[in-house]
Amino acid sequence: MGHAVTEFAPAKIAVLTVSDTRTEENDTSGKFLVDALVEAGHTLADKQIVIDDVYKIRAVVSQWIADENVQAVMITGGTGFTSRDSTPEALKPLFDKEVEGFGELFRAISFQEIGTSTIQSRAIAGFANHTVIFAMPGSTGACRTGWNGIIKQQLDASHRPCNFMPHLGN
Repeated sequence: MGHAVTEFAPAKIAVLTVSDTRTEENDTSGKFLVDALVEAGHTLADKQIVIDDVYKIRAVVSQWIADENVQAVMITGGTGFTSRDSTPEALKPLFDKEVEGFGELFRAISFQEIGTSTIQSRAIAGFANHTVIFAMPGSTGACRTGWNGIIKQQLDASHRPCNFMPHLGN
């Protein structure tokens, strides 16, 4: 495929928790994502918590998309069907390209864990300004599913036959 990078290289990753109730003290999902990315050898670029509001979500993610010190964004929360869940609606207008397979694969893996309840997950991913953005449900289990089942491999330049690292900005 012509991509010369074959060894692991750390990515600069930002983590966003979307919640009306979570704080740094009780944000177990955001903490899991931070711990997982650091344990894998990546760099935490930033971490924030915002309420479930389309414009507040867009403001934070837009700032990270424009920041060359952020190559990837992981978001937890706001992907369900309550009136407050608005993460997909906040993100879709920002995407240059959507990664449809992320949501499909997330739900396929999640089906093995929680059965048909996975249809209530609107997990979504996309690219904006050479930054990959992954949005998962707010539960720590869902973050574990997304990280271990998909994201960890796709942010590893040694993962074959392909991964997202060649597509990310510096």
